[in-house]
Amino acid sequence: MMRQPFSLLLGLLAVLVLVSSTLYTVEQGQSALVFQLGEVVATHTSPGLYGKLPLVQDVRLFDARIRTLDAQDPERFITAEKKPVLVDYYVKWRIANVKQFYVSVGGDEHRAEIRLVQTVNDDLRAEFAKRTVHEAVSGEREQIVTAMRSRADSDARQIGVEVLDVRIKRVDLTPEVSESVYRRMEAERKRVANQMRSTGAGDAEQIRADADRQREVILAEAFRDAQKIKGDGDAKASSIYAEAYGRDAEFYAFYRSLGSYQAGLHSKGDVLVLDPNSDYFRYFRNAPGAGGGRSAKAGTRK
Repeated sequence: MMRQPFSLLLGLLAVLVLVSSTLYTVEQGQSALVFQLGEVVATHTSPGLYGKLPLVQDVRLFDARIRTLDAQDPERFITAEKKPVLVDYYVKWRIANVKQFYVSVGGDEHRAEIRLVQTVNDDLRAEFAKRTVHEAVSGEREQIVTAMRSRADSDARQIGVEVLDVRIKRVDLTPEVSESVYRRMEAERKRVANQMRSTGAGDAEQIRADADRQREVILAEAFRDAQKIKGDGDAKASSIYAEAYGRDAEFYAFYRSLGSYQAGLHSKGDVLVLDPNSDYFRYFRNAPGAGGGRSAKAGTRK
């Protein structure tokens, strides 16, 4: 009686082991190869639950996700000018044909990356050899990447790999080339700076000359307008004086004499030596209540 449950449990365990060795799961982002006696008999690239023959068939899973191959050290290439440059790049790739990948490189990712590095280096060497340093560094980098990606993907297809992208991270000059390039760049920048300074100095002189010319024109026009205004004022003043003189000539002569007395005898130290009978003192002589002796003394003011 005790042996029956034990046998049942042992049988159930054997069934579970048999089932587990019959079924296998392919996860998202994986590909599977089914081997029978060392030969590939089936390929599964879609996720799901699959079955196999126990003890006869074997399954090997491969990572089909996108991977990055990043060069550990910059590679040295020669440009069309026979100058060396250091190039750092990376490659995006994935397994496209898992059976071809296994047949070509034995399913070894390291061997596949070695093949990719060799292919990319050969393509880069050919592209840089056709271009100058300036074109390689900045002018035609996109053309280099496009041509290199196309050729690298074509070669990688032979081992079941798809190259999605190839990018150049950095292009540096070697130390011996950098110094000469920097000296040439410095000389070129100095030449451009001197040219710009010369052009600026010429423009500045032209601006100053134009400003001076405008200044002279403005001053001449202002002087002309001032003289015109002054002439108009003098004419108007003369007209007013003439009109006033025409109304009462005697009063006008008297008023002008008073102004002359005030200007000629402005301070106590002013002295005029004149004949008492001079016409200059006629208003003193003809003043109401003025005597001859007083008129004779009018020539001195203290």
